[in-house]
Amino acid sequence: MQATTLFAGESLSVFHYRCSAGPQDRPFAEVHPCHSVSYVKSGSFGCVTLGARHELVAGAVLIGRPGQEYMATHEHHGCGDECVSVKLSHALADELGLAKGELAALPPLPELMLLGDHVRAADAALVFAERVAALAAGQRNDRAAPSAKERRRAVEAALWLEENLARPVGLEEAARQAGLSPFHFLRVFRKAIGVTPHQYLLRLRLREAARLLARSPMSVTEVALEVGFQDPSNFVRTFKRAAGASPARFSKRRPAALT
Repeated sequence: MQATTLFAGESLSVFHYRCSAGPQDRPFAEVHPCHSVSYVKSGSFGCVTLGARHELVAGAVLIGRPGQEYMATHEHHGCGDECVSVKLSHALADELGLAKGELAALPPLPELMLLGDHVRAADAALVFAERVAALAAGQRNDRAAPSAKERRRAVEAALWLEENLARPVGLEEAARQAGLSPFHFLRVFRKAIGVTPHQYLLRLRLREAARLLARSPMSVTEVALEVGFQDPSNFVRTFKRAAGASPARFSKRRPAALT
C-alpha cells in the first residue's frame, strides 16, 4: 500500500492510497483508527464490515468510524485500487452527522463522482465529506446480499463499463459480456453495485466529463462527444442536474474551488 499525504490539518486530513493487492494476497482484519470517507478513484475492492459485504468500484465511498473492524479483499481481479481518503476528527464528524449510524458504504452517486476526483485540499475535502454525510442520511442499507459469483460478475462488468464508457453500450452487450441474460444481469448488477448498469455508465461519463472540463481546453460540445454523449444538449442538462452548475460554469469555477 502506497500512501501520500495531500493535506494535513487538525480536524481534517487528506490521503491518497494506491493498493496493488490481488487475488493472491490473503485479506486480514483491520480497524478504522478514526472517522473517514474514502472515495474509490479506480479499480475495485471488496469490504466486509458490520456483518455485510460491499463491492466498491470507481465512484463508490467507504465510510469508516473509530474502532470499526473491516476486511478488504481483492479476489475479483489483480489490478488493485486507487483511493482518496478524508480523515476527520470526532468533533468534525459529529458536526457533519457522520459520527452516528452504521451505514458503511455508498454506491457510485453522481454528486460524489463529480466531487471525488478533485479532493485534494481542505475546502474540497470538506465539501465532499458534507455531501457524503447528507447522502448517507437518506440511504438505507437493506439490499439483499449477492452471492460470491454474482459479486464477481458485477465487479468485472463495472470495470468493463469503465473501459468502454466513451462508446455506445447497451444493456444487451453488457449482459453478454457478463455471460447473463439482460434481465438477470440488471438484477445482479444492481444488487452488488447499488445502481443499474445504465446509471453507473452515465455517472462514469459525467465523472470523465468533469475531468476534461477541469483540465483541458476542449469545448463543452467536444467534451460531450468525447465521453459518449451523442446529444450535447442532453449532456448539458444531465451534467447540470448532477453538478448543480452548467458545464461552462463548472469549467470556470473548478480550478479555484476544488484544486
